[in-house]
Amino acid sequence: MAGPTSPHLVIPLMFWGESSPSHCISAIQISHDHCTLVTGSHDGQLCVWVMDPNTYKATPKCLLVGHTASIVCLVAAKNTLEMECIVSSSENGEMCTWDLIDGQCIESVKLPQIHSHIQSYSFGGTEDASLFCIGNYPEILVIDPFTLEIIMNLTSRVHPDWMAAIHVLRPTRRQDDVVLGLTTSGVVKVWTVGAQDLNNLGEPVLEHESKQIRCLSATSMTCCLYNQRTVIIVSPKYWQIYDAGDFSLLCSMASRQGESWVGGDFLATDRVIVWNNAGTGFIYRLPTNKLKGHVMRCVVESKDFHNKSSEEDFPFLYCVLKLADEQKFPCPPSIRCSLVVKGDGRLVKLLLRGDANGRVSVFSIPEVTDNQLEQIQQLDFDNPPIMNPQSCSSLADAWDAIYPKPVGVLSHVDNNISVTASLYITTQNRLVCGRADGSIVLVNGLATLKSLLLQQSQNDLQNMLTLEGHTSRVTCLLYPYQLHTRYDPVQLVSGGADFTLCLWDISSGTLLQKFCVQVGEIAQLLVPPANSSPRILQCICSVAKDHSVSLISLKERKCVLLASRHLFPVTCIKWRPLDDFMMVACSDGTLYVWQMETGQLDRVVHGMSAEEILNACDESVSIVPSFQEGGLANPAVHFFRGLKHRNISAIRHAALRGLNQLQHASASGHHDSGDHAKDRGVPLTIQGLRSNASEKEFHAVFFDAEALVVQLLHEEYSLMSPNTLETHGLINQSEYQKVAALTHSASPDAQKKIAGILAKVRESAENMQHKIQSRSDAGASVRSSERGAEDDGLSNNENVRQRQIPHTLPNDWSLTMEIAQLLLSLLHGWTLDKDLDHACQNRLGLAKPKSPVCFGLISRSGHMMLMLPTWPAGEPVDHFTSFGHWAISSTLTTNHLLAIVALSNTLMSMNSAAFTDGKIIRQFPPREIARSSEDRKGEESSMVLDVQTKQGWSLMATLHCVLLPDKVQELQLLHNSSVLEVFRKAQIEMLARRWQDRCLEIREAAQALLLAELERVGVDGRKSLVDKWATFLPTYADPFTIIGSSLSVGSNAANLTGSGTQNLSIPSQQWGSDGSSPARPTGEYEAEEDHDDEDDGEDVALRRPNRSMELKRRQATSVVLLGVIGAEFGQDVGENKRTGEADPRKKKTVEGFGLGPNQNLARLTSKALTYLLLAPATPKLPLHTSLRRAAIDLIGRGFTVWEPHLDVSKVLLSMLELCCEGDKLIPSMSYGLPLSPAADSCRTSRHALTLIATARPAAFITTMAREVARYITLQQNAQALNVNLANTTLARAKPEILRVIELLIDKMQADISDLLVEVTDIVLHCVDHGHLKGRSLSEVFPSLCRFSQITHCSSSRRIAVGSRNGSLALYELRGQKCQYIQAHNAEITACAFSPDGKNLASYSSTENRLSFWQQSATGVFGLGAVQTRCVKTYTTDPVPQCVRPGSTIPLRMARLQWHSGKTVAIMLSDGSETRYHL
Repeated sequence: MAGPTSPHLVIPLMFWGESSPSHCISAIQISHDHCTLVTGSHDGQLCVWVMDPNTYKATPKCLLVGHTASIVCLVAAKNTLEMECIVSSSENGEMCTWDLIDGQCIESVKLPQIHSHIQSYSFGGTEDASLFCIGNYPEILVIDPFTLEIIMNLTSRVHPDWMAAIHVLRPTRRQDDVVLGLTTSGVVKVWTVGAQDLNNLGEPVLEHESKQIRCLSATSMTCCLYNQRTVIIVSPKYWQIYDAGDFSLLCSMASRQGESWVGGDFLATDRVIVWNNAGTGFIYRLPTNKLKGHVMRCVVESKDFHNKSSEEDFPFLYCVLKLADEQKFPCPPSIRCSLVVKGDGRLVKLLLRGDANGRVSVFSIPEVTDNQLEQIQQLDFDNPPIMNPQSCSSLADAWDAIYPKPVGVLSHVDNNISVTASLYITTQNRLVCGRADGSIVLVNGLATLKSLLLQQSQNDLQNMLTLEGHTSRVTCLLYPYQLHTRYDPVQLVSGGADFTLCLWDISSGTLLQKFCVQVGEIAQLLVPPANSSPRILQCICSVAKDHSVSLISLKERKCVLLASRHLFPVTCIKWRPLDDFMMVACSDGTLYVWQMETGQLDRVVHGMSAEEILNACDESVSIVPSFQEGGLANPAVHFFRGLKHRNISAIRHAALRGLNQLQHASASGHHDSGDHAKDRGVPLTIQGLRSNASEKEFHAVFFDAEALVVQLLHEEYSLMSPNTLETHGLINQSEYQKVAALTHSASPDAQKKIAGILAKVRESAENMQHKIQSRSDAGASVRSSERGAEDDGLSNNENVRQRQIPHTLPNDWSLTMEIAQLLLSLLHGWTLDKDLDHACQNRLGLAKPKSPVCFGLISRSGHMMLMLPTWPAGEPVDHFTSFGHWAISSTLTTNHLLAIVALSNTLMSMNSAAFTDGKIIRQFPPREIARSSEDRKGEESSMVLDVQTKQGWSLMATLHCVLLPDKVQELQLLHNSSVLEVFRKAQIEMLARRWQDRCLEIREAAQALLLAELERVGVDGRKSLVDKWATFLPTYADPFTIIGSSLSVGSNAANLTGSGTQNLSIPSQQWGSDGSSPARPTGEYEAEEDHDDEDDGEDVALRRPNRSMELKRRQATSVVLLGVIGAEFGQDVGENKRTGEADPRKKKTVEGFGLGPNQNLARLTSKALTYLLLAPATPKLPLHTSLRRAAIDLIGRGFTVWEPHLDVSKVLLSMLELCCEGDKLIPSMSYGLPLSPAADSCRTSRHALTLIATARPAAFITTMAREVARYITLQQNAQALNVNLANTTLARAKPEILRVIELLIDKMQADISDLLVEVTDIVLHCVDHGHLKGRSLSEVFPSLCRFSQITHCSSSRRIAVGSRNGSLALYELRGQKCQYIQAHNAEITACAFSPDGKNLASYSSTENRLSFWQQSATGVFGLGAVQTRCVKTYTTDPVPQCVRPGSTIPLRMARLQWHSGKTVAIMLSDGSETRYHL
């Protein structure tokens, strides 16, 4: 029972129904804070209980779902990060670490070892715990509880055997930790773990001594906390006290007949509690011989204790703990003794008991003094006093106390008949429920949810359809069309406990066919793979409980194959369609290979061979398309050849090779698929869950917020024409084509080609949104998706034309909008803002929930936390929506806030999307036709409503993004909420991981929430965040080059960039990151890393294991989080130095980011960000990942902070390179639909380049000019160096460079005017000179001609630029040469060529001087070098003060205008004109 593993932002909620889920308790544990109980069940679920510290009453809070087998061990773990965690282990080797405060699964793993007992212990008195595990294996494994990695192995030198019991302690006055182990055969072993063993974690530790004792199959061993020389060992027949010094037996007690001892613990030096398999606890006083005149302080220190004991020296039973209404259960209860610290400092001992009926009992163990014991001992009684539990709680009792009862998914239909199978058909919005009486009910899924969850919703039972055909309960349902479109969309298949399979037509509700081919209830329905034979493609696969498998043809309406010779239950079915094989694996490990077409049993395989064949079958399916390429090197080919020739050894070798390849492929490709292989997702899914097969189903509803946003925007954009898209700023196609055309050749042939390209662009413009949207499978590029869009372009165009502006929306539109309405209604914080509530109900059309909603949380690997309706019981709706909702979990708060803000912003960007009177109302832009005055009035009123709607969505986003914490805290103070409920604010690290989420709306929501939270926590909060996360920041050495294999990385480079660094988007997206270059093995990095850690004195080496996935995730998060803090809050120091020390903004800056002497944080963060940008693409750090995008974005945002530590040239060239990689149709930053990874990287790089250029225009221009000069030098020697210049970044990124230059000229003219020569160098590099043959510069690149210092002569093909230092730059476009003349001693204000191009006038207003220049060729017949000389100079009148620099129009202060070939006029901005003659 696990949730979907979609990487999207999924929000689950539960319908539990009127009866509680079963919970047969198999393990019980109390948390370190003693306020939380955790119970594990035989069905694999964990239940978290909140325990009242005074009454010990336990209230069930939530279920933790993810294990697939019975829970065996539960152990509490805590580390220095103050996380309350529990580690669970199941009987099939699964281990999970759960965060009890947050409810999410931190880590999960499946080990080959199956543990029977786990003890948590902290080495050397440190706070970080380790888990000592024993089980059906001969070692003691030491596991890190937070990474679940094996960090130490305690092995046996003598008599290795399975360990039955274990205890770890640190003896007094010793520096080593001692591990006591007891094998199943009764050998005690002692391991001493010292500092040397902790440093050599890879080496196995051997035992130091061992001794055989008479104790077989022990269940527990515990040392006395108060006196370490006493040990109690419990075995089924006896419990025994031993002396820890020499393990001599001191005393023992046999179990009663028919009962067996299970466990025991010390209560004091001479008191023990022991419990049996019936769940009864017995408290004993250990026998002590009284010495006259001496009170013994310790039992074992008594010399008489070891003497032969008398008959009176047996342990004395003085109390029994048992239930008043003891019942017999099939499973023994689970019991644990725990020491609890009360609020007043008292130590209280509790006995916790969990029963098979889900009941938790808490016994408070009485403290009896020696005097009271003597009095009890003098009393002569046969039965000792019995104590009943202080509190008893169960899921069923908690359920009964709820009013009104929790609703089920069919509560509005008929609540008496339980649902046993369910299926949600997403394409038709129909919920199919099979029930216990054999009937199948089909209802409208969304209408059902709204009627059950929201106020003012009507029950819609008109469209309900009931199918009657089964005579017993329905066990499984299948809608084949949902899995593959080859099936008929009206067919539904159901299986029942009456052994029948029914085929239904759901459009008419008729029974098409009933199959009865198996003699057991149908357990599962499957669909064969898509590459099967044509006959099998029309079949479905049915698995029954009589251990048979059948293939039923829906087309032929008959059974094609009945595989019924299996002796044990079927556990797995695999396919090999190309060889016509169906593999059926059974629970005894046997594999049956069936031929599908003939129905014959091909062979039966046992043992390891069966596993190898199954694994190879998996691998061969994954590489079916590459058969021809792989040839005989493909292990799947060898495998199937071996299979056909019945050569098991060949199969084994091929399978092993295939597994190795599979591991390498998964290790290298796992992270690469983070952005590519995202399934499209559906906005709403309803899934049936059950705790075991005999129970009725509960229902989980999954809202996919990302899919919902994408669907809304997709449908919004599909109604827009290309012109509308461009008007709204969503695409900038025409601008890009205009700039790109300048970079290509302008010959007549090329002009025809460009005209043809532009014509094609105009023809396909209506499908542009389909082209730039990439929702394809893994590895599909933007271009391949474009081809697909062009194929169906005609039909899409017709749809857009035919779909005129409608008054009511199509059905699919209203469905998507209704899902958004339902989700926002459930997530909105009602009663926090009364005015907003009124607007939400009346203008936006939202509705309040009827009752508190049981939300859930999905963590990695599909593990789920599901809230129960019992906590907090009886909570009013208003209190839940305003406070209780936000007190569940910080991860849940983060996900819900992301969904609300993203959806609100999406609906705000749409055209008046609102829900009014239960109907979706949406105003569309007015059509361009003649309208009457009444129409205009209606349009004006609709525009007012439009503004009000957008304002409502804006207020909703603001409330949850900025105001929520303060509003909730105000409400908490007002109502004095209970201590158990604390506002769980959004997790900053989660928001940082979504900084560059795939979905733009969620990305922007995460950025807004993170910045608002960082602003809210203030200076101290940001400083503590930096202190916390700076320890995880990787450090780097000197910058490295991209080209070549010499990567110089520093101490912790491999930590961030080593194998497996996780992606920012949780749960299943991963940061791919790898710092190891191809020419250098990773081992060298690891060796360097360990060495440098010691040198730097950093604390990284203490966080074991330091190469763990969790540490790499933290490092990646650290880079982004510190990058955000540095970029947004780190640049105020420089401003404060200019504005004075008293500026209050100075306090906002975090120390370490700024221009002061302490720039260490800025340096380290900038190195890490630069590394992520410049690191070459590897399988573990692909070129396009969200981590690399985040680094690009943060470099752009905080460029002023990082600039002193960056190689600006490499950064700009890398970003330009990414812009070259993207397609030419990259939309703007406001285009909401997900793009392909390459397009997204391109868009982010463009945005970052824009930010860098506008923040530091001088740095951008001088750097690019320097690179252009280097390129020109390379161009002159290209032939000699054999370099292909067309592939260089500067050659391919010309359109992008021109775009940025044009933007800078538009926005920052004053900065550009100081660097006009460099700007002209860059522009002339990017613009093809052929465009300037017949056209002037003002036509080709008009932005540049805004400056009067630049002039162009088309006839002579020369450009002159006046610089700030008084020199003239003369560009010869024919020869691509440039000549510099020192024309003036001050800044040149204007210059202009004469119409014939023979003369040039230059003017400097600072120098008050006008000069005329003439070009002439030297030598005979003018064949020598061209010289430019000054032919005349005038001293001009000073410029009036009103038009000097500093006025409103500094760039237009003066310009030169030729009136004839010999006369030029100086025209000032005030309109005055002065003429001068040559």
